[in-house]
Amino acid sequence: MYFIRTVTVAPRLPEKISRLDELARNLWFSWNPRAQELFRRINSSLWEEVKHNPVCFLLNVSQEQLEKVAKSESYLLLYSQVMEELDRYLSAPTWFSHHYPGHDHHVIAYFSAEFGIHESHPTYSGGLGLLAGDHCKSASDLGLPFVGVGLLYKSGYFTQRINREGWQEAHYPRLNFYQMPITPVTNPDGSPLYVPVELPGRTVYLKIWRVRVGRVQVYLLDADVTANNMADRALTGQLYGGDRETRICQEILLGIGGVRVLRALGIHPLAWHINEGHAAFLLVERIRELVQAGVPVKAAVEAVRAGTLFTTHTPVPAGHDVFSAEMIDKYFSHLYNQLGMTREDFLALGWDEEQKVFNMTLLALRLSSYCNGVSRLHGQVTRRMFRRFYPGIPMEEIPISSITNGVHINSWLAPELQELFDRYLEDGWRQNCCHRQTWERVSAIPSEELWEVHCRLKAKMVRIARDNLRGQRLRNQEPALRVREVEQYLDPGILTIGFARRFATYKRANLLLRDKERLARLVTHPQHPVQFIFAGKAHPADRLGQELIKQIYELTNQEPFKGRVVLLEDYDIALARSLLQGVDVWLNTPRRPLEASGTSGQKAALNGVIHCSILDGWWPEAYDGENGFAVGEAREYHDDETQDRDDAHSLFALLEETIIPMYYDRDQKGIPRAWIELMKRSLQTIPPFFNTERMVKEYCQQYYVPAMERNLHLSRNGCERARHLASFKERLRENWSLVHIESVKAGETRALGVGEPLPVEAVVWLGPLTPEEVMVEIVYGRVDDKCPESFEHMPGAFCLIDSHSNGQLSNINRTPMTVAEQTSTGAYLYRGNLILPQGTIGFTVRVRPASDGFAHIFELPLVAWAPQF
Repeated sequence: MYFIRTVTVAPRLPEKISRLDELARNLWFSWNPRAQELFRRINSSLWEEVKHNPVCFLLNVSQEQLEKVAKSESYLLLYSQVMEELDRYLSAPTWFSHHYPGHDHHVIAYFSAEFGIHESHPTYSGGLGLLAGDHCKSASDLGLPFVGVGLLYKSGYFTQRINREGWQEAHYPRLNFYQMPITPVTNPDGSPLYVPVELPGRTVYLKIWRVRVGRVQVYLLDADVTANNMADRALTGQLYGGDRETRICQEILLGIGGVRVLRALGIHPLAWHINEGHAAFLLVERIRELVQAGVPVKAAVEAVRAGTLFTTHTPVPAGHDVFSAEMIDKYFSHLYNQLGMTREDFLALGWDEEQKVFNMTLLALRLSSYCNGVSRLHGQVTRRMFRRFYPGIPMEEIPISSITNGVHINSWLAPELQELFDRYLEDGWRQNCCHRQTWERVSAIPSEELWEVHCRLKAKMVRIARDNLRGQRLRNQEPALRVREVEQYLDPGILTIGFARRFATYKRANLLLRDKERLARLVTHPQHPVQFIFAGKAHPADRLGQELIKQIYELTNQEPFKGRVVLLEDYDIALARSLLQGVDVWLNTPRRPLEASGTSGQKAALNGVIHCSILDGWWPEAYDGENGFAVGEAREYHDDETQDRDDAHSLFALLEETIIPMYYDRDQKGIPRAWIELMKRSLQTIPPFFNTERMVKEYCQQYYVPAMERNLHLSRNGCERARHLASFKERLRENWSLVHIESVKAGETRALGVGEPLPVEAVVWLGPLTPEEVMVEIVYGRVDDKCPESFEHMPGAFCLIDSHSNGQLSNINRTPMTVAEQTSTGAYLYRGNLILPQGTIGFTVRVRPASDGFAHIFELPLVAWAPQF
């Protein structure tokens, strides 16, 4: 063997277009069609060949082609306009600077294991990464002082190939980072910047790469450097690859390494956003920093918690990363002393006593002031999942809220539709995408024009799908006849339903296959046929998911499904964009309530594609009965088989009785008027809310800015207020067992009118605590007949029960009580008035800790309830 050194020689950019390299290295181009057009005009075939990667494009385009466009007046005009637009974008005043002028330089750090920004940057696996990418784009659009942190994987996730037997094959190409729109971070002398992270018996060095996403910087960590041994160089080889040892090492590099990278760059965030539990070890590193600076560990915990937000995306308990105590010892025992903790103290940060494992989600949850799910329903599911860690607290008051995911409109909206909207929506519609009145103007678009654009997008999608199928068969060396027949697949005039997403079993890609005879009648109907396009990857370790792919593949080769049901391979952002813009119906069939949010349907709806989904994730919030289709009922089942049977029957009935007849109901011009009205209704109701501009604004208002302010408040003067808060919590924990309500008296409760006060008295024993340290309050709400059915099967679930009616309180409200006097026994008499709303109201009294330093009322999950009265 001998070693070689490589050098890359790129063509020289003519002076008149010299900023193309700058444009290529800012992913702002990815959501600006005119910027992409600058590269496409030089060489359209090369642009497609390099998968829209402008850095790779500029390395491979010929000098002659560059010189040619540099002499073209029309090209230079477009170039000038695009660069002016980029400069304006980067320098203009922003929403954040206008609304939060005192926080312009208070950095928000966003940690995620994956970032799905563009197909030229394939370090993502699915929805989590795409959400992170869209989050960064809207953070840039809004001008947030925002920085992303992740890992840079040498092979990305994986490239999917479907072999002749229908099995998924995972291929791991080695990415050339120097041919991607990223740049290495260097020291002032030009040498690479490396950051060390300790693993058992050695130190791993991380190289840092910068990704520019408009105004936002994303820093990605790379262990594939010569200073590391070969095993450690492979730690950033694959996204979600390897065994448990690989996983914990990756999460240490992401969390601990990510904090150290920011410190090395001189970046000191005030708000820290953990996007799923993979990055939760960043909390450990931040505690260690403060302890090493002389802050007591309990105060350090409070200071770290103050500025931290945790977003969970996983409604399935098995989806949360867990490690054994022995593995935690192996990787963290050297930090116990640095943290000022015993082994037991450290394990307690993330320990799940019931499962006997260290849970990364619990670590993040316990050390974050704020926690949210990613849809309203997912917030409820998450509170239910973690209810056992909040004993005695009503489930609706568990401090886990929700912000529903959205999508970045400019990234996913077809350029053809953007041009149509430019003509018919008001000027500045892109800047006012959250305003419902912006989208009301969709009604002014002539139905013929909207349908013509949709048909063009559908024809383009069919060409891309055929190319994908042809490529599969050529690579698999299938007979020439099999290759040629692809040209007859997917008729653009037929109702086309798309199902493209991760092939996880709970997403039920095979739901329609439960009744193949009924499905066959749909695809072979002589006047109103239907065709289906499937695409998606299964995790390489998910055998059941791969079997689903094989099951769909086998169906595509059977009569009468051949040509009417197809399976595309290597689902990525580029293929997703084509399908989301080109099919007629976007199908989503998760097993409710296991879809945290799901955003593909939002992207489809943005393009006038009709969403047809189980009422799960974001869809219950969006569906109004007139803007898409709902499959099944918004209920829970006790077994999967019954749910699958019912949902399949509902879907078939919906297709047969509603969707297909509506699609094929045409006027004399061949225009499906009712269908287009449905498209318009979808466009008017879904994009205004389900977008990342609204989403990121909500994160700012509810979490980022409060986290910044709370962090500043608790961290000043050597974390003085954090020390006081830690001491206060410790005092409460030590004495809470002595707190109880001795008695409650209420005034006459019969024949009361709306708005009348109901006097309530309570005698409360606080032990050594003082009234200033607690809140005594009347808790009231609507009385339901009984605990919800789902409660009855939940160990540890807490229901507020009315002992007289056997009902349960919901829609809980609170009214504070005040101290009237201290009794001779040392107890306190509290009085309050309950102002009665209309209806049957249940009420009780409780005591809970109270402090201005709390982020929410149950930051310290202690409560004492009144006995029966």
